[in-house]
Amino acid sequence: MKTGIHPDYAPAKITCACGRDTETRSTVGEIHVEICSHCHPFFTGRQKLVDTAGRVERFLAKYGDRTSGEAAKKEAEAAATDA
Repeated sequence: MKTGIHPDYAPAKITCACGRDTETRSTVGEIHVEICSHCHPFFTGRQKLVDTAGRVERFLAKYGDRTSGEAAKKEAEAAATDA
């Protein structure tokens, strides 16, 4: 390996939102995660609602309760024939 071109690979601490700390090595000193293998529903079998930063609300606000393109065309045609 060439000297002086590689990042420092030092011990790192990974902290989960559930409070669990894990020691590893990384080029980043401290890492904060929201879900780890000790609290993830796939590994624990427990249901946990994960909505990071209101993603569901942002999606509904952006797209609302839209219907598909074909259904919208049919509704528009039905409304035109009824009028």
